[in-house]
Amino acid sequence: MSADPPRRAAVDVVLAVERDAAFANLLLPRMLRDRRITGADAGLATELAYGTLRWQGVLDEVIATGARRDVATLDPPVRAVLRLGAYQALHTRVPPHAAVSTIVDLAREVAGPRPAGFVNAVMRRVSESSWEGWVQRLAPAADPVGRLAFETGHPRWIAVALLAALNGDEAELAALLATDRPTTHLLARPGRIDATTLAAAAGPDARVGTLSPYAVYLAGGDPSRITAVRDGRARVQDEGSQLVALALQRAALVGDPDRAWLDICAGPGGKASLLAGLLPVGARLVAADRQPHRAGLVQRGVGGTTSTVVVADGTRPAWRAACFDRVLADVPCSGLGSLRRRPELRWRREPRDIDGLGPLQRALLRAAIDAARPGGVAVYSTCSPHLAETIEVVEDVVRDRTDLTILDARDLLPQVADVGAGPYVQLWPHRHGTDAMFIAAIRRNAP
Repeated sequence: MSADPPRRAAVDVVLAVERDAAFANLLLPRMLRDRRITGADAGLATELAYGTLRWQGVLDEVIATGARRDVATLDPPVRAVLRLGAYQALHTRVPPHAAVSTIVDLAREVAGPRPAGFVNAVMRRVSESSWEGWVQRLAPAADPVGRLAFETGHPRWIAVALLAALNGDEAELAALLATDRPTTHLLARPGRIDATTLAAAAGPDARVGTLSPYAVYLAGGDPSRITAVRDGRARVQDEGSQLVALALQRAALVGDPDRAWLDICAGPGGKASLLAGLLPVGARLVAADRQPHRAGLVQRGVGGTTSTVVVADGTRPAWRAACFDRVLADVPCSGLGSLRRRPELRWRREPRDIDGLGPLQRALLRAAIDAARPGGVAVYSTCSPHLAETIEVVEDVVRDRTDLTILDARDLLPQVADVGAGPYVQLWPHRHGTDAMFIAAIRRNAP
């Protein structure tokens, strides 16, 4: 047993993210349950783990200055402890002397007695200045975007990409980069439970969402404690993702009845579970994913509905062309729109990841359009606002085709304001409280 369970849990998560490419939002809740860490201790572990991962890159610059050596040369346990310690000293209310002593004790426990003296010396240097002092010392003074990125704990390249998506508005960029505390959203699955009933069951601090009729906002706590989540009537799903499914459902068709829907890359099944509940009477949903285990997750989400789950590569369709009324292409992306929920992601991604995803995103959008019948609609969505994953993909695909019309997606979500100039919808955490989802709607013209 650790003498300091919350800090030990936090440093174990930080270490697992680096060593095993673990996802903190999946690992930490399980670790807290397994170690029976609850209440204030669970809150402390969450704050330290997520905060350390969010600020990791800039904390490394501070640590390198204090250690007088490159952080990459440190042993992983020592590096993890120092990252946690630097975050605690510079971004929490723990007094400096306590910040140092608790981290030195943790170093002895995690890395052994020999590194403790080194950790003590580095932590004392780190604690000599406030965060504002370190910003003045290390942030680039002549580079406003680079300085803002440092101040808010982001790689500069991400700040630059987000600024471009915000049309160069630096004030908005500052608001966006400062928005890093997500609210948990639930989906009340249509036909199984309504949002009002779910909110009442979720507790006195839960409330019905404002943008999706199926959304419920939680003030905090573990969603798995809610009976409706455990029995499948509800699930955790960002409200922005719910709006993607609603946009597909609301797009006007031309011609034939609304009978066949397709989710071309459905795993792990969040949007498919909502689409299955939105189907018209007599209609069917085909949900596809190329990975069998992800297809299995989709099956659990749509079980009991008129849906068929298939293991299939969306770029090599297992279905006939031009036979679906509505097609969703929620494509693999960088995830830059979900940085609040995935704290390690901002330091795990690199600019080359964007370039590598582009061909796949274009191929999936082309396949989605080809799967739609004349008069049908395809919706393209990403959980990224990066222009190379959003507008550039759509416009590249439609440029040379005369059989397509880009619909104004704003008309499909009239309850959502401030989504851009159209014809696309771009959601933002600082404007809408959602992940930064992008939505484009495309009709395949009838002959």
